[in-house]
Amino acid sequence: MGKFNGHLYPGLYLFSYGLYQATVVFKAMIVNDSLLCPSCPPKNEGIWARLWKISYGGWMKIVTGFILTVYVVICLDDGMVLMNRNQLPRFMYPKEWQHLTMFILLTLNGCVDVMSKNLLPQRCVILEKGTLVLVYCVLLMLLVSHVQGSTGVEQRAHSLLIVVVFQLMLVLTVELWAPSAFLLSLIETFLFLMMGSWLMQAGFILYRPVTGYPWQDDDIRDIMFVTIFFCWHVMINALCLLGIYGISSFWHHCYSPSSKVMGSKEAPYHASTEGPVYKLLPKVEHSEKDEQALLLPESSL
Repeated sequence: MGKFNGHLYPGLYLFSYGLYQATVVFKAMIVNDSLLCPSCPPKNEGIWARLWKISYGGWMKIVTGFILTVYVVICLDDGMVLMNRNQLPRFMYPKEWQHLTMFILLTLNGCVDVMSKNLLPQRCVILEKGTLVLVYCVLLMLLVSHVQGSTGVEQRAHSLLIVVVFQLMLVLTVELWAPSAFLLSLIETFLFLMMGSWLMQAGFILYRPVTGYPWQDDDIRDIMFVTIFFCWHVMINALCLLGIYGISSFWHHCYSPSSKVMGSKEAPYHASTEGPVYKLLPKVEHSEKDEQALLLPESSL
């Protein structure tokens, strides 16, 4: 798990989660909805309304974390042995234990999300955000220890990943005081995409280079191109977010039934604030005067 698959599968999950989060954030921005409590479509009732409230992101974390945890355990022939008893007491498989710790934290984070959104009487956003900050604080410490002993290309690739994780931890910490800020959620989504795509790229660089030739730790050009590839990932992920926003905007303005229903309800309200209603008021007053004028002769008779 510490080799190619240990970078590919977690990176694929993080990138997929970033794509999912991007659709959620952009939908809330386009329809002017809440990030924390998105409104249910008008036609969703009964079981569909309950399905709408399910924490899909939380269940995604639970399932992915559980699968990766099991995968780490079964990858080793002699199991997850902590210490070697045959020789002098020494810790075994430190990188695999680091991966196992990360995936267990991911599973627990998903459990907290599901409990907060679907089990508690009232959703606790601070609990969700606080747990996420704690997870990435631990992840940052594990990554810092993960690069110890590495040199050259491997050290540069993981150092750039540490930069992304550190920035993500800072954004998540600020979100404790502003959980519904669209800008912070957008930056968080971008960093998730960066973390996922670069983790997959690091797996190809270190273990399965596309050219078939391994990268050289003593070649400064290879180390420089690691940073260049990272900058390309920044641009590609930014363009990916822009494309998701364009597709989401086109979909919600042309094909989303909820936006059409909202537009049909709002149109009479906005039209009623203009002149026609106020022009009708004198006519109503004039008709009332005519009725009073007709009643006066009848009463005098």
